[in-house]
Amino acid sequence: MALHTKRVQQLTKLIAYHQKRYHEDDAPEISDEAYDSLVIELAQLTTAKEKSTKKVLEAVGGAPSVAFSKVTHRHRQWSFDNVFTPSELALWCERVERGLEVPPDTNKVEYVAEHKIDGLKVVLTYQNGFLIQAATRGNGEVGEDVTHTAKTISSLPQELTQSVDIVCVGEVWLAAGELERINQERKEIGEALFANPRNAAAGSLRQLDPEVARARKLSLFVYDIDAFSDHSKKITSPSTQLEELELLAKLGFPVNPHKALCKNQKQIIDFYTKWQEKKDTLPYGIDGLVLKVNQVDYQKTLGYTAKSPRFGIAFKFKATQATTVVEDIVLQVGRTGVVTPVAHLRPVLIDGSTVARATLHNEDQIKRLDVRVGDTIILQKAGDVIPEVLSVLLPLRPEKTKPYAFPKVVEGCGGDGTIERLPGEVAYRCRVLDSDFLHRQRLYHFVSKIAFNIDGVGPKIIDALLDAELVSTASDLFTLQKDDFLSLEGFKEKSAHNAVKAIQTARHVSLERFLVSLSIDTVGEETARVLAEYFGSLKAIEKASQAELSAVYGVGDVVATKVVEWFKKPPHQAELTRLLLYVTLEAPTKKRSLALAGKTFVFTGTLTTMSRDEAEELVRQHGGTAASSVSSKTSMVVAGDSAGSKADKARSLNVPVLSEAEFKKLIEKI
Repeated sequence: MALHTKRVQQLTKLIAYHQKRYHEDDAPEISDEAYDSLVIELAQLTTAKEKSTKKVLEAVGGAPSVAFSKVTHRHRQWSFDNVFTPSELALWCERVERGLEVPPDTNKVEYVAEHKIDGLKVVLTYQNGFLIQAATRGNGEVGEDVTHTAKTISSLPQELTQSVDIVCVGEVWLAAGELERINQERKEIGEALFANPRNAAAGSLRQLDPEVARARKLSLFVYDIDAFSDHSKKITSPSTQLEELELLAKLGFPVNPHKALCKNQKQIIDFYTKWQEKKDTLPYGIDGLVLKVNQVDYQKTLGYTAKSPRFGIAFKFKATQATTVVEDIVLQVGRTGVVTPVAHLRPVLIDGSTVARATLHNEDQIKRLDVRVGDTIILQKAGDVIPEVLSVLLPLRPEKTKPYAFPKVVEGCGGDGTIERLPGEVAYRCRVLDSDFLHRQRLYHFVSKIAFNIDGVGPKIIDALLDAELVSTASDLFTLQKDDFLSLEGFKEKSAHNAVKAIQTARHVSLERFLVSLSIDTVGEETARVLAEYFGSLKAIEKASQAELSAVYGVGDVVATKVVEWFKKPPHQAELTRLLLYVTLEAPTKKRSLALAGKTFVFTGTLTTMSRDEAEELVRQHGGTAASSVSSKTSMVVAGDSAGSKADKARSLNVPVLSEAEFKKLIEKI
């Protein structure tokens, strides 16, 4: 069987399985983002001839449960197609304009942007202003009668403000705080926890006992009208999506206040960006926007596909999870000789950027995941976090794959290239650290921004200097003259002058940067800062015993051992002696305080009396940690002018939020 055909069949079967787990069982096993990624791949591989695949791609919801009375919808229910990037949005807008035969960029087509709420769709039917039925979407044609549980939703009107007949559509959702309460109760009685608010909302609405639903305090937003008639003829049918929302609110329905009328794609992107940043501040979950053509007559002209309205689309937020294929596993050697396995991936768009590599951390992680070359994996990335493999989708594993085994020899290591796993550690390291590759890596690090910060002298120039045998060690850099650089290809008078000047400027360096530059295993920026501020001089660090070093807060036994071992080695002592002939070390201006030890600070907005770097440095000087994102582990958030979503998220997590003035008072008291 052709690989393409087999992959299509495997994807079709797996997607159908997860559709059932999500829509019918209310027990999803993978994230919506990972599911979307599988669907995208299947759609790209599918041909018009593959009817079984087409059925899965065009599925709307799931089959109704036999536990509930079936409801045949008077108006078919649909599921929106998705776009994930501005370029995909632009293509959809172009299709809309072509379908309406409207000249592009004339702003004749208006769009209404609303939150895409992570809940369960419900179809509500009223006669003469009274609720007579509530039903789930089901498969789009037949749903489940959940009137008994829907009536327990306090915000759902049993009687409308006007005596009208209406069929409308909404989303039942559960607040994040309510989910925490319910899961705590379930944990105490030994029941399985709900995976997410949507899972909990769906499971609550689809209860046979209405009292269970009542106790879970469900919420509702209504956002669409399928049918409307007013026997008194006082209210006319809405002609736009905005008028539909206004009428729903007038009739007494709960309507989400967060919406926008957008006349062009820029306005859509602006609204999207705003809520991408603020989504975590909402009491309900959203994973994007729903966009609809505002004019109802335009909606009717555009119509529907087999699955979705052509006049609407879901514009999903940047995914932090996606699926892709592991094409290779390669061992990467770092400057300290640590060997890290890296997965080379089929390139995939995630969190706004294309990712082709992900760390596998170490041998234990590979065994735990059982990740193999050829596997389809769920990948996660968010912000500046290095992409990592979360899990393997075993139903998509190719035949005859073999578990990954660490080789005994790795290119880049010194000596015979062999590696070893040290007792008590999870990482492999080169047995010998004298390879040319590692030497170059250490010199790249020496001149880097976090070490000596020699501006303009980067890896390419280091390679050229080594190849020309103008330097062999880091200390040799400080002996270079302008003529040495002029002998290298591409250097002119000015660039050679600038390189020498940058090296001379770097002769004065702080003790902590100097420690970072030495490539001592386990000693990064934070540990170097701790050592410099605690001991105050290089000589004191050299003389310190393993016990004295490990007693320092933030150091510990492992780091202390590595530091002592590094300073004992004769080649290191010889290079230190040479470096100190050219370099002047600047001692820390003040001893390190431990007043903020164990506390994590996040800064947001614009600070007026200091830079953010200065504020973060104050935190570090007193033993604290500065982070870039807010979580439940954050100790305090300092909000300057125009503070954004980080401050809002902190408040939602009950993390204290300080003003700049309050932060300064806190520091002054220490």
